[in-house]
Amino acid sequence: MFREAAEAPDMVRAQLAANAPIVQALAERLRASPPRAVVTFGRGSSDHAATFARYLIETRLGVMTSSAAPSVSSVYDASPGMQGMLCLVISQSGRSPDLLAAAQAASAAGGLVVALVNDEASPLAAQADLTIPLRAGPELSVAATKSYIAALSATAQLAAYWLEDATLLAALERLPDLLASAWKRPWTAAPARLIGARGLYVLGRGVGFGIAQEAALKFKETCGLHAEAFSTAEVRHGPMALVGPGFPILAFAQDDETRPGVEAAIAACVDQGADVMKVGGADQKGVVRMPAPKAHPVLEPIVFVQGFYRMVCELAVERGFDPDRPPHLSKVTETT
Repeated sequence: MFREAAEAPDMVRAQLAANAPIVQALAERLRASPPRAVVTFGRGSSDHAATFARYLIETRLGVMTSSAAPSVSSVYDASPGMQGMLCLVISQSGRSPDLLAAAQAASAAGGLVVALVNDEASPLAAQADLTIPLRAGPELSVAATKSYIAALSATAQLAAYWLEDATLLAALERLPDLLASAWKRPWTAAPARLIGARGLYVLGRGVGFGIAQEAALKFKETCGLHAEAFSTAEVRHGPMALVGPGFPILAFAQDDETRPGVEAAIAACVDQGADVMKVGGADQKGVVRMPAPKAHPVLEPIVFVQGFYRMVCELAVERGFDPDRPPHLSKVTETT
């Protein structure tokens, strides 16, 4: 897992260059015939990448985006109308039966099915209308890292070309170097705060929320540590009752419109005695900052999760777990 996550900078550089003609052509098609809505399909880390896609597409492109439940097709055998919709199916393996059924149903119902998949020889790639290869290369660790980052960078590239956003396209060119910089900045303060923890919250908002979801999953599968991801808007409701001394918080705060709200929620957690670790944003009283290079607000969450992956690998080992072989899990999860 550690070695594969470290490969992300070179992988993203090659991916963005190789995919540019494919993504640019799709973007031209979407501008010429705008979709009524975007529907995403994914499980696990791929669904967390879809959360990133949802906020990115809705906030930057103004197109309604929703995550679909694959079981609607695979279990209930129902086919909601998809006419005029863009259907993004995100998968590392491209082999899970429920995603294949959902993609097939979406295509039959009139949707334009675009697969973001790592295995170009997979059944999903074969049945999609168009494939955007993730190009992460072999990933042997059960816990996905570079393939998750590849899904985020592919989504960001699609949005940049779709918008014809020169600033974001230029920022994407710098993303591989920022990922390399993030990897070289270890979060040395975090493991000591989490080594004996029994649970924690991971907070984010907007394009950063999918990264919070991914971090919570990785805490569970690699460290045996129960973690829940919350939007900083939602945590102020019922979940706040658990926040206090002995309950760690990891918060992601990209520098966009969500930052004031995220930092206000962080301050509320500090006031209740929580041990808060923060990535991004400004210094706050009582908060321990994790190092991360500055980036375009859309890309900051991708940079954040690269630094997180290094830390969670190290934490897993310190807690006595093998991050490459989580109990009860396999690399390809074939849900129906």
